[in-house]
Amino acid sequence: MKLLLSLFLTLTLCFQQYAEARQVRVLSDKVEFNGKVNTTQRKSLILLNESQEKSVYYLRYLRGNIGSSQNIQVCLGDNCYDPRKDLSQIKLTLNPGEVYTDLYIEFELGIIPTKGTFDLHFFNSNSTRDAFIIESVYNVIGENPSEEVSHQDVDMGSIYPNPSVRSAQLDYKIKNPAASVRVVINSFIGNPIYDFTLDPGQETLVIPVTDLNPGTYFYTLIVDNKNIVTEKLYVKR
Repeated sequence: MKLLLSLFLTLTLCFQQYAEARQVRVLSDKVEFNGKVNTTQRKSLILLNESQEKSVYYLRYLRGNIGSSQNIQVCLGDNCYDPRKDLSQIKLTLNPGEVYTDLYIEFELGIIPTKGTFDLHFFNSNSTRDAFIIESVYNVIGENPSEEVSHQDVDMGSIYPNPSVRSAQLDYKIKNPAASVRVVINSFIGNPIYDFTLDPGQETLVIPVTDLNPGTYFYTLIVDNKNIVTEKLYVKR
């Protein structure tokens, strides 16, 4: 009984210390970028300094998938910076109880239909335990509606993220469980790499690409041995 009580008190103390350490709350919902290729979107964020102290926060790192044709900038008022190059210049100074509204993310969606996520991690310059994260997701659709395939036996989206580094995903929904539905991956010169049979009980296919050389590949949807559509998969390192 004493051991359980001691463990409970320890966990409670740790939670209180964590809550005290975290002083900034992100009032905005998860940032979402949804749009067509070759477009740029700008989203605003709202932060609240819940402490009674003036604090300075730096962007420590950007984590996630940003494609080679995409571009991201973090803007503080009228000043914009590339978080992949200008980390030291992205600094927020929040006064006690301040609601900060001059933070923006500007995102160029790129030239390739794809999906992905990225996070911005901010840390207090005086306490690494005091941190907050801005979560972002993006969904880039093509100009041509045919990139979302709708067949009588299966619906299939575009592969994402594209380009891929470690793995790619393909969302699908089989409408006719009796149909034979496959996705075949071929090299640029047509050599077969993978041949996946889609499971009617699943809705996502995960494709490993860590063993593939950087470059362009093709994926083909095949239903009952008939080629339905072929699209490109880009692999990078």
